Amino acid sequence: MRKSFDGLSVLAKHSLEQEPLSGDLFVFVNRRRTHLKCLYFAGDGYCIWAKRLERGQFQVRFATDAKACIDWRTLQLLIEGIDLDSVRRLKRYRHHSSTSHLIAHPV
Repeated sequence: MRKSFDGLSVLAKHSLEQEPLSGDLFVFVNRRRTHLKCLYFAGDGYCIWAKRLERGQFQVRFATDAKACIDWRTLQLLIEGIDLDSVRRLKRYRHHSSTSHLIAHPV
């Protein structure tokens, strides 16, 4: 988790094959699942948000070197430490809009 703006944007472009300037939020989690960084482009520059846990781990569902698209609610649950396997999501109507995506990737 030593990467900053440039390193994370290169990971988004080459490893995830996504455009880092798209406005999407890219979520990176270290192997031990104790550090999480979010990278996004805010129109005139990159922004990074980071969280380091003092105890416990982030509950991520994807395998090492995998990528997954998640929504804001899932990111919020992940950050708050809620085990996503224990949560049951009920079916609801969902309009597919052209809003930004969240792309998660382990580092």
